[in-house]
Amino acid sequence: ILLLCVSGMRAEPARYSVPEEAERGSFVANIAKDLGLTGEELLARQARLVPEGERQYFQLNQHTGDLVVREQMDREELCGQSEPCLVRFQMLLESPLQSFRAEVRLTDINDHAPVFLNKEIVLKIPESAMPETRFLLESAHDPDVGNNSLQHYNISSNEYFHVYTQQRNDGRRYAELVLDRALDREQQAEIAFSITAVDGGTPPLSGTALIRVVVLDINDNIPVFTRSLYKVSVMENSSQDTIVLVVSASDLDSGTNGEIAYSIFQNSEENLQTFKINPETGQIRLKKPLDYEEKKTYEIDVQATDGGGLSTHCKVEVQVKDVNDNAPEVIITSLTSTLSEAAPPNTVVALFNVRDRDSGDNGRTTCELTGEQPFRITLLAADAYALVTSETLDREQVEEYNVTVRARDEGSPVLSVSKTLLVRLLDVNDNAPTFTQAIYTMVMSENEPAGRSLGRLSATDPDAGENARVRYALVPPPTGTLAAASFVSVDAESGTVRSLRPLDYEKVPAFEVTVRAADGGSPPLSAQAVLRIVVRDENDNAPVLLHPPPDSSAAGELVPRWAPSGYLVAKVVAVDADAGQNAWLSYELAKATEPGLFRVGLHSGEVRTARAVTERDAARQRLIVLVRDRGQPPRSATAALAVALVDDFSDAFHQLGHDPASGQQPQVVEEEMLTTYLIASLCCVSSLFLLSVLVLTVNTLCKARVRAELSPPSPNCYADGDFASDGMGVGGTGTLSPAYRYEMCLTSGSGRSEFQFLRPVLP
Repeated sequence: ILLLCVSGMRAEPARYSVPEEAERGSFVANIAKDLGLTGEELLARQARLVPEGERQYFQLNQHTGDLVVREQMDREELCGQSEPCLVRFQMLLESPLQSFRAEVRLTDINDHAPVFLNKEIVLKIPESAMPETRFLLESAHDPDVGNNSLQHYNISSNEYFHVYTQQRNDGRRYAELVLDRALDREQQAEIAFSITAVDGGTPPLSGTALIRVVVLDINDNIPVFTRSLYKVSVMENSSQDTIVLVVSASDLDSGTNGEIAYSIFQNSEENLQTFKINPETGQIRLKKPLDYEEKKTYEIDVQATDGGGLSTHCKVEVQVKDVNDNAPEVIITSLTSTLSEAAPPNTVVALFNVRDRDSGDNGRTTCELTGEQPFRITLLAADAYALVTSETLDREQVEEYNVTVRARDEGSPVLSVSKTLLVRLLDVNDNAPTFTQAIYTMVMSENEPAGRSLGRLSATDPDAGENARVRYALVPPPTGTLAAASFVSVDAESGTVRSLRPLDYEKVPAFEVTVRAADGGSPPLSAQAVLRIVVRDENDNAPVLLHPPPDSSAAGELVPRWAPSGYLVAKVVAVDADAGQNAWLSYELAKATEPGLFRVGLHSGEVRTARAVTERDAARQRLIVLVRDRGQPPRSATAALAVALVDDFSDAFHQLGHDPASGQQPQVVEEEMLTTYLIASLCCVSSLFLLSVLVLTVNTLCKARVRAELSPPSPNCYADGDFASDGMGVGGTGTLSPAYRYEMCLTSGSGRSEFQFLRPVLP
């Protein structure tokens, strides 16, 4: 980009001219045509003018490319007597960045007439003055330059003098009065005539003053200076009253005619304001400090006059020497005070010029930035610079920069100046919100009413404004999954999580939803976190009995009369749908026919004999077992067990179906019906058993024919130990004693799963 900028700068500036005092809107030139650009290109590339000074005198029409006058200009006010008078500026184009230098010359118009500082000029000339003697006259002042400046002097008609126009080294013209014939004081003591200063304008302008010549009596000798031209150099930082030079003149006359008085001849008002001379000693001193940047050379005409009125002149040239008394100036011509943090490197932030009014090394300047900042300075043209970004910016790290531009010269001592530019960064949505946690865990109680606050989510965004405004929302779950989003809601602004309905721990012990935090940028950026809701169990479920079944009036259990202490009668099995402490169950014997005969395991639910069964114990025992959880408040259930004490199992049904001690008629009817049901069931089972034996016998005969040709199988009976690992004991969980089990004998050729014989094995 730097090479592109350099290649885009013209080696020579475009030059134009316009008369001073031109009206606002006056056409100067079509700068687009000179640069080979169209109005559309100027508009698209944001062409603009950047003046070298603080004021903008021209403006550019981006549609036509015309350069017109923006403000009237007075050449004499801007440049004084300097010629040419140039107004310089730069035209900048962006995309890519290009700079074109141009200068407009202000041509002088004749808007000032010559003016004499004194309207009456008095000359004292001795009557002995010889013809062709020259007398220096006060100069007229004309601020115009060139042909419009003062060109010549004229005097009104008289018989004694004519005027001769001379030119100084700096181009200014002055008048010398030449004596044509000898004067005679006795004949005419005073001569008066007018002098006219005329410039070269069209039409010419002029100024007039009156010359009054006083003829003096004879003074034989005029003063004589030691030198006709004095040259001296003075440092511009010399203080007031510093001696510049001492001039000296002598007069051969004696007495009053030999006394010399020195004076500065009034040829310039500026000289009279800057220098003074001691009339007796000829010492020339400064009346005010000099400024090399305002004026570099002074020409002073010093007049020495004796007591008789005779005078002579000498010229004093004062050269002002430059010292490094002016620090560089940083002039901001364009400034972008707010900059997007997404601005790429080499984005122009400011345009500025550096100017030093000194000359030579004192006026050569360099420019730099102080501190480590993401900016750099690019040279566009002589003393014209651009402040551009050197790297990407990040508002979240630094919101604003105080960029200090320091310009220094090469004088001795070195002078410098600093200019601080405030550059604020505008936020771009380049940061997504960030949750303080990846997973949020909140707890809600089971059956908790809807609308309760469960907690609060928190996400931060380092951006600013709308880009940092975070809004929360639940992410919709995939189709076919649990609609957990219907259980809770998230406040979009505060992130507060609230329940939408009561939950049942037994159905939904916990669930997870995904929460999104999105900022208000364009396009918005977002982040996600997991919200895990754990439902805290409440004791809302009572224990449920699995054995004995809760719908049966009482489960029947058989206990032999010879049962010892600790004999397992039955096992009460219950479950609780709650969790934790609410599901911890304990068992206790709430009621029994003989409380001391049985006991219940506190945690196992096993009903065992507390002592050995005796003949005195009632044949029928009724037990009520209480199952209770540990919730607050606790919930419970009861199980009823009917226990029959039998000598052997052959009279089990008789004991279970007849109670001689019972005198209640409804219970007798119920037991009789139960006996009927048992007999009917026994008949059905016997019929099914006979049918199964018949089917097995037929099947065996049919297979015997098939195996007739094969070797006869050798029957094997699998003893009790052969099924040690696969046999299933029922003593531990069922209602029968561990001593009751079955033996099964199979033949190796009887198929895979046919029962050949089934018989109980009694101890």
